[in-house]
Amino acid sequence: MANALMEKIMFFCETILIFEMTSNRAKKHQSYFDNLAKGLRKYRKPRNYYWNDIVKYCNFYIAPEDTLLEIGCANGDALSKIHGSRKTGIDFSQKMIDEAKANHPDMHFHCMDAHDLTLDQTFDVILLSNVVGLFDDVQVVFEQLKKVSHAKTRIIVNYYSHLWEPFLKLGEFIGIKKRTPQQNWLSSKDIENLLELAGLESFRSTRRMLIPFNIPIISWFFNKYIAKLPLINHFCINDFVNARVVQNVNEDVSQKYSTTVVIPARNESGNIEDAILRLPKFGKHVEIIFVEGNSTDDTWDKIQEIQAKYKDTHDIKVCQQPGKGKGDAVRKGYGIATGDILMILDADLTVPPEDIPKFYDAIASGKAEFINGTRLVYPMDKKAMRFLNMIGNHFFSKVFSWLLEQRIKDTLCGTKVMFREDYNRLAANRHFFGEFDPFGDYDLLFGAYKLNLKILDLPIRYRERTYGDTNISRFRHGLLLLRMCSFAAGKIKFVG
Repeated sequence: MANALMEKIMFFCETILIFEMTSNRAKKHQSYFDNLAKGLRKYRKPRNYYWNDIVKYCNFYIAPEDTLLEIGCANGDALSKIHGSRKTGIDFSQKMIDEAKANHPDMHFHCMDAHDLTLDQTFDVILLSNVVGLFDDVQVVFEQLKKVSHAKTRIIVNYYSHLWEPFLKLGEFIGIKKRTPQQNWLSSKDIENLLELAGLESFRSTRRMLIPFNIPIISWFFNKYIAKLPLINHFCINDFVNARVVQNVNEDVSQKYSTTVVIPARNESGNIEDAILRLPKFGKHVEIIFVEGNSTDDTWDKIQEIQAKYKDTHDIKVCQQPGKGKGDAVRKGYGIATGDILMILDADLTVPPEDIPKFYDAIASGKAEFINGTRLVYPMDKKAMRFLNMIGNHFFSKVFSWLLEQRIKDTLCGTKVMFREDYNRLAANRHFFGEFDPFGDYDLLFGAYKLNLKILDLPIRYRERTYGDTNISRFRHGLLLLRMCSFAAGKIKFVG
């Protein structure tokens, strides 16, 4: 009895002590930033090279129409430079918020503790830049983010790499950097783990900037090129983690969405009817769009025949592409699609139509927003892929995983799946990359990356053709793919 009483007293005392320590720490932090508020703009001005790089990173993913919330917005200067249609900032320092309101009257600011968010709206993007080190309980803050998130919200967390802690402390010691309150020094893995504990999911990590101050030419060269190279980029100062809200994977989505399956067909007359007969019914409704492209056999006649034959049992639309190449055919089909989810099924049927419902289940359940078929996991039919094609596909998978900072096992598998809503956003911003891809696979993958979508590989068993010949030229198209990778690297990886 006495021991139980003593334990309760000890627990109560420890709780009071922790509360007082936390309260004192919070007061010190608030006092520090209150004192910094008036002079922050002047202090940061010679250090804008560092802060502007964070802005560039965010602006790559954030669209002008996105709504944006910054946690720990300080005086609002950085937030003012980031894209967004309705921008809101919160900070626990009232003096910082006063400065932000005075300097940026067109934005919305609130003095608020990130541990207890009371905003009554949701945002497309939530940014936490160089603030996680100041939180008393990072997990609690991450849990609060769900209050202001919807299913499509992107969360961007940016923080100093823990490898730089000694150098930053040295900078404070010699006076080239302001002394800051004691912080949590978290690695990107720590941040990813805390996100997961809070019911959020990280899907991309990035490191940027080897030299955080401007040395003409040298900083530009090292930060634009050298900092992006494998291994070397582990020494960059800034860690970025992109995350999203974990979806309810237990929800019954079997009848939730309608789907459009686009089937590009060139010289595939013998496969047209099998594509219909072998495609299972799934989801709320399946719309099938055949897009015929410059065939030299009777493919177009066969498509029209099949449409008429199965008009009572299948929703089949047919059209002919205006240009050349699979990419042009996919864009034509997607342009007239009405389904919630868009899919590609190659008319050669080397990706079995029977596997298509797996793609629906993966995207409808929220496991990812872009499902990429991969042929390079399971053993494939003996003549399904030629040896040089196999080598090339493995090479491009490595290049793409590095470029897109997510695992991409197979770049040229014909079946790729995304929501039509996301595709419409991709198409509206296609000018960023241009219509450079005759295959369509790279156009979709690069576009999904620019939209900051989670990409997930779905393995399928790749089958041998039963009719016709491949339209892919190993050497001519291989060189074209290399040029496209080089072009994309300049747009995605090696940017200023």
